[in-house]
Amino acid sequence: MVNLRAPLARVLLSETAPIRVRGLSHTYGTAKDPVLALDRIDLDVARGEFVSIIGPSGCGKTTLLYIIAGLMRPTKVEQLLIEGREMEKPDPRRVALVFQDSGLLFWKTVLDNVEFGLELRGVAKSERATRAREQVKAVGLEGFEQRYPAELSGGMKQRASLARALTLDAPILLMDEPFGALDEQTRMLMADELLRICADGRRTMVLVTHSLQEAATLSDRIVVLSGRPARIHAILTLERERPRPPERIEEARERLWDLLRGLSAEALRQDREDRLR
Repeated sequence: MVNLRAPLARVLLSETAPIRVRGLSHTYGTAKDPVLALDRIDLDVARGEFVSIIGPSGCGKTTLLYIIAGLMRPTKVEQLLIEGREMEKPDPRRVALVFQDSGLLFWKTVLDNVEFGLELRGVAKSERATRAREQVKAVGLEGFEQRYPAELSGGMKQRASLARALTLDAPILLMDEPFGALDEQTRMLMADELLRICADGRRTMVLVTHSLQEAATLSDRIVVLSGRPARIHAILTLERERPRPPERIEEARERLWDLLRGLSAEALRQDREDRLR
């Protein structure tokens, strides 16, 4: 069953939520030409929950994710707590991030790339090699440990990127369109990998995606952002069933498109007007 709440400004779950955002706004540009990207975002993500964020292109989804990851500072925020503490800079002990691009170092092998975050943290070589091999196997790259990025397909590179993030063993995993450049079959395989990885409920996951199918397949809740300035327009809450029956996925996808159709049309109109100014 899909439970829809819209419009909704607040999603408040628990005082101990590992991701807790209150009154978050962010403005780009200069004082003379400001662009309000995010406007008064309030959001909690519960421990072990899988939340997807969708919205019109350019609405600020990635900006919100980067702020949660500590890569950006919001221009205004009442409260931003990650695992109960402020996030003033990236902290791989709390948050791991998978980017749109795999970001693999071309001169390092798969295993060395997966170990890299642990190496920066000063983990002993024997330990980081063991942990890296476990995650390489978990994402289906066993046997490719000594290959270089140039020898991998796009899907394999993203698997290696995901393994690198998982090796950090952070309680929160953030993903920014990690499978956006992949073909449909590979995206579906990667979605299966994520479902398997998150089955134990140890990690809290937030995914930014343009794929309604992906969001409907993976998520416990789906946050729908409006066009710029982005506000929380709606929340879809889905039953925590894994794997989710195809009819439930299609039902959620249709509801999402009903919500996004008008928002996307308005965002396109706004973009045209901005270009003509």
